[in-house]
Amino acid sequence: MPLSSSINCGNFHDKIVEKVQGVQPLLDGVLSYLPCPTEVSNYALDQTKNEEKVELAGTPVGPLVALAFKLEEGRFGQLTYLSYVSHFFNRIYEGVIRKGDFIININTGKKVKVPRLVRLHSNEMEDIQEAHAGQIVAVFGVDCASGDTFTDGSVKYTMTSMNVPEPVMSLAVSPVSKDSGGQFSKALNRFQREDPTFRVGLDAESGQVGMHTIISGMGELHLDIYVERIRREYKVDATVGKPRVNFRETVTQRAEFDYLHKKQSGGQGQYGRVCGYVEPLPTGSPTKFEFENNIVGQAIPSNFVPAIEKGFKEAANSGSLIGYPVENIRIVLTDGASHAVDSSELAFKLAAIYAFRQCYTAAKPVILEPVMLVELKAPTEFQGTVIGDINKRKGLIVGNDQEGDDSVVTAHVPLNNMFGYSTSLRSMTQGKGEFTMEYKEHSPVSNDVQMQLVNTYKATKAAE
Repeated sequence: MPLSSSINCGNFHDKIVEKVQGVQPLLDGVLSYLPCPTEVSNYALDQTKNEEKVELAGTPVGPLVALAFKLEEGRFGQLTYLSYVSHFFNRIYEGVIRKGDFIININTGKKVKVPRLVRLHSNEMEDIQEAHAGQIVAVFGVDCASGDTFTDGSVKYTMTSMNVPEPVMSLAVSPVSKDSGGQFSKALNRFQREDPTFRVGLDAESGQVGMHTIISGMGELHLDIYVERIRREYKVDATVGKPRVNFRETVTQRAEFDYLHKKQSGGQGQYGRVCGYVEPLPTGSPTKFEFENNIVGQAIPSNFVPAIEKGFKEAANSGSLIGYPVENIRIVLTDGASHAVDSSELAFKLAAIYAFRQCYTAAKPVILEPVMLVELKAPTEFQGTVIGDINKRKGLIVGNDQEGDDSVVTAHVPLNNMFGYSTSLRSMTQGKGEFTMEYKEHSPVSNDVQMQLVNTYKATKAAE
């Protein structure tokens, strides 16, 4: 029988149309999330015009504007001794980039040469001489961080800045062997470049470099992954401390200060008086610390005012409740006094530090804790158990929807109550539950929690 006579052409056509129509929503989704780079509107911020929004043409004609959006230590990374990053992936939004060109990192102001330009497909690299707007390429030998913008120097544009929230959890880590300190530092430097939400600092109380390194991130899992990467990729065994939630402190009412720092110990003494008040910033304020100099006249010489501001900032780095940074405060300087001989920058800085400590208690300080937006998904049969557990963790249920046979619960939960939650959720739901968690805000803790945290802090300080 001929092939043509064995097929009903009408039915065959209908089946093809049905298949295409079934795939069309998927294709529409792909086009929506991954459009042609030259057919979408991309915007940059003009740094010479107070970050005015500028639409990019998305064509090779025009100034070069490129974004470093991913860093990776590739197969040739160990040959670059001055840089932990062997190359960065670069998305070109406008203009042309060529091998041998000099480009400027707008974020750092550094001018660098493009030594090698490659196009990547899977794990294969193809050397190219130039790349145009809309393409993604990799550049070797360029020192930068994720989110840096590069231009040819004719414009001072940066791509829309990323919203990087403050870390909500910290972890003390240190290399087991002193000999691996170099690799340990190399790993931390690389991770900071790759991930703007990953921070590295030192324990302010110990001040011992390398022995009390504090890594901070967006959660328990986030930090666990980086500790594992240190071990796996850099062969460094690390000692890990207990995760610590990043609390904050703030004030709730205005409080006056009037402090005179006077010290005489033979020779030139120290003299500085500062007067003013501290108050909370309005809700939603874009800044966390403000300093205003409202002194009329020359009660305090203007050259000492920066030292006073520095003293208040330093004092705000450690609140008296539990030793965490104080934020959302405004310091207003209204008056003061100086001495022709004994006044100095150090004297006024110390006066500011003591003045802040003097008025802090009167400003009714409170402790702020990070609150997370948690979304849970579990079979409906476990809904009651899951919600009950969230309530025990002092979470606030803000949404409860049905998705097929699953219940989707949205809640705001204090991060301090979410330790080990993945294990608890698996136990409650026979391994069928899952959740996502992201930072929402810092909110005041309850009175009983504040009292508990303050007592724990005092006991720790007394033990030291």
